[in-house]
Amino acid sequence: MTITITAFERSPDGGKGLARDTRVRWALEEVGQPYEVRLVSFADMKAPGHLALHPFGQIPTYEEGSLCLFETGSIVFHLAEKHAGLLPQGRDARARAITWMFAALNTVEPPILDLTTARIFEADKPWSAERLPLVKDRVRARLDQLSARLGNAEWLDGAFSAGDLLMVSVLLRLRMSGLLDEYQNLAAYVARGEARPAYVRAFAAQFAVNAPSDR
Repeated sequence: MTITITAFERSPDGGKGLARDTRVRWALEEVGQPYEVRLVSFADMKAPGHLALHPFGQIPTYEEGSLCLFETGSIVFHLAEKHAGLLPQGRDARARAITWMFAALNTVEPPILDLTTARIFEADKPWSAERLPLVKDRVRARLDQLSARLGNAEWLDGAFSAGDLLMVSVLLRLRMSGLLDEYQNLAAYVARGEARPAYVRAFAAQFAVNAPSDR
């Protein structure tokens, strides 16, 4: 059955790999599954057809036969369970990898998204200058903990897993803030993720849609 995902017709990040479809593309590349992409505009995302796939009017969505999924964590988990390459075979190691998937999305990502909101959408507010340092400190608190846990290891728990895929994807959002550069081991960890051939292919596919045109 053909796998079809949705992605921005024109991504707000201009193809820098921060749109969430990149995570799904990366997972598909890691498990060696071909896929098609249906591009949607911001207007399309609020139309009934797309809302039937994603009730919150976002991207990406995942369609395979009669199966329709939304939310990157769910899609990556589905792919990891269905295909080899993103979850260890051992029961305990598998459970730990899944735990890191949840940690990336539920513990590490929220303060990072809050920082994005503070830097971009609240920058013109009169209280922004006071709030921003507090938001950055909350991000640093999570990075302190993650950096301590990672230490000198290559990946979070043994071999690369879906937990690393999601964690790297989350941490990439910090690049423009400069906070990631404060943690040498985390910056190196993200660089290892970006160097994976599957990520390189996923990034190139996402960038190709958003690359500036001469037309």
